[in-house]
Amino acid sequence: MGLTFESTKNSSLTDIFKIEKKESQYIIALAGNPNTGKSTVFNSLTGLHQHTGNWPGKTVVNARGEFTHNSKENILVDIPGTYSLFASSVEEEVARDFICFGNSDAVIVVTDATCLERNLNLVFQVMELRQNVILCINLIDEAKKKNITIDAKGIEQELGIPVVLCAAKSGQGIKELKDAVYKVTTGQIKPNPKVLMYDNYIEEKIKTIQPIIEKNIQNITSRWLALRIIDGDKKLIASISSNIDSNSLEEIMNIVKESNLHDENRNIRDDISKEIYIKAEEVRDKYVKEDKSKMNRDRVIDNYITSKIFGIPLMLLVLAAVFWVTITGANIPSEMIANVLFALEDKLTLWFTNMNAPSWLHGILILGLYRTLAWVVSVMLPPMAIFFPIFTILEDLGYLPRVAFNLDHLFKKACAHGKQCLTMCMGFGCNAAGIISCRIIESPRERLIAILTNNFVPCNGRFPTLIAIATVFLVSKGGSEFSFLPALSVTALVIIGISVTLLVSYGLSKTILKGVPSTFTLELPPYRVPKIGRVLYTSIIDRTIFVLWRAAVIAAPAGAITWILANIYIGDSSIIGHVAAFLDPFAQIIGIDGYILMAFILGLPANEIVLPILMMCYLSTGSMIEFNSIDSLREILLNNGWTYLTALNTMLFSLLHWPCATTLLTIKKETGSLKWTAIAALLPTCIAISVCFMTSIIFRLLGLA
Repeated sequence: MGLTFESTKNSSLTDIFKIEKKESQYIIALAGNPNTGKSTVFNSLTGLHQHTGNWPGKTVVNARGEFTHNSKENILVDIPGTYSLFASSVEEEVARDFICFGNSDAVIVVTDATCLERNLNLVFQVMELRQNVILCINLIDEAKKKNITIDAKGIEQELGIPVVLCAAKSGQGIKELKDAVYKVTTGQIKPNPKVLMYDNYIEEKIKTIQPIIEKNIQNITSRWLALRIIDGDKKLIASISSNIDSNSLEEIMNIVKESNLHDENRNIRDDISKEIYIKAEEVRDKYVKEDKSKMNRDRVIDNYITSKIFGIPLMLLVLAAVFWVTITGANIPSEMIANVLFALEDKLTLWFTNMNAPSWLHGILILGLYRTLAWVVSVMLPPMAIFFPIFTILEDLGYLPRVAFNLDHLFKKACAHGKQCLTMCMGFGCNAAGIISCRIIESPRERLIAILTNNFVPCNGRFPTLIAIATVFLVSKGGSEFSFLPALSVTALVIIGISVTLLVSYGLSKTILKGVPSTFTLELPPYRVPKIGRVLYTSIIDRTIFVLWRAAVIAAPAGAITWILANIYIGDSSIIGHVAAFLDPFAQIIGIDGYILMAFILGLPANEIVLPILMMCYLSTGSMIEFNSIDSLREILLNNGWTYLTALNTMLFSLLHWPCATTLLTIKKETGSLKWTAIAALLPTCIAISVCFMTSIIFRLLGLA
């Protein structure tokens, strides 16, 4: 009883992974390990002809693009990066299933020339599954810098598939890669992958089950599927069972049972992996020549950067240095921008006066909307324009994965997944992005812990608030212009955030989310010289302008509304005054005031607008000092009763309080649960209140408040 997957009545995996195409088009799958430059290869092949979306029924994003070569149209599908087809995460499962069940005409496997041996694991697995395989050895320019030479022709003969040397970021080898795709898809080249032969034990089991598979299932390589069944790949077997009639499945499973294919005394997967790695070593020894002195340079650097003794202190020193450069460098441009924008406010006010515009209109548009917008731009733009490029440079250098490596053992002690440190690093950019990145954690329990704790690291929206408060209280009139104190204070806050993340992760894993932490492999990419173009684009366009625009769009109308509420009086106090007075008794208990607490509540849409709203509340209720420098910001705060306790607790509350609306919506989407979304909001709020309450008690006991 033969059966092809196309003949199933239910929605099969071929339906999910089938790419719509014209008769004359070819589908090309792009596979590879993470950090091999696969996305750069994709961009080089497709240019601007690309778009993204989600696989049907999946949360995993796919990227598709098109390119034409020798008058033949190709659709390139960039599948998720994976180390192996032994799928353990949703992304790896999607990569395996597209190669297995999709309608691709060829598969390009992208590898890293500087660590080819490690990448060949995936290459051998894909060769077992597909015939039309092309090996793209990328980053050949990086290999050249390390005096690594690769014999592409020798590897081609050894593996039986086309091999192309490539440096995608400079375009080297891209034409040759397109030529290889053209020749393979049109049949001018017929790859003949030389599949690995395993020991007699495994080969005998393959011979037992392979004929039964060939009889019942078409369109999947029978040898590869036999290996997966022998290995006991439950996820794949479940996928197969949903695409095959019960009689055929029963026949296959009976053979498996009768032949005792699952030997509990042997780990088939380990045996398969061992043979692959032995073969990868042979290929490396034959066709890859390395200059050991160059390779040792990276190892020597890593011996310090990732060491147990120096790793974390160096990380904290780098972080403090970044904050110091940001704070020191932002002072002068912040004042210059403020002078220009507030001088323009005077011009606009004069124009409104000459036009005999009503005072309420001037108040809403100028004192409310424009003044808030001017404050956001002058205070937020300079720090972000310095901080984000530095952060992007560290990312490009390959330092951030080393930060994750240094923190890995701490997360294991907290009974959390090691990959949580990677999602935490993503949270420094945006907590919503950090929540989405939690998909890389396979365990639902550990993924949920990472989601619930991602908010404890400060995001783009909270850094300007933390930096501004630290600067006005520890630089302006509080120390020399180049004081290191603000940088140390912000660094200390980050350490507090990481500590709270670890403590809460431990608490969750011991209570409502009990379990044992999983193991994982963290690959450290080679050190690379940052590309200035990418740094400028990523940091200025993707981060600084994006965050500033989002803050401005929300802050400007919020400023107008705040001014209205501050100027509509009920009795002898404005609406804002009444709300702040209502919140003030509780706020005083935790060391802040009612206006600060109200600003955090009104700032739920975005963390960026908390401080602008607070300034509008203060400036609209008696303190008429305009912001034209860091010193004037300090004066505004001091005139409204701020002390060092107020500054400290405002920063702590900003660090630890509830997530912004965007992050909460992301949590709801990722968990599919209102319960966990509510916990994600209440948990940090309770912690923020508790921490601020404790600092207030300590300050009062010591007589500092």
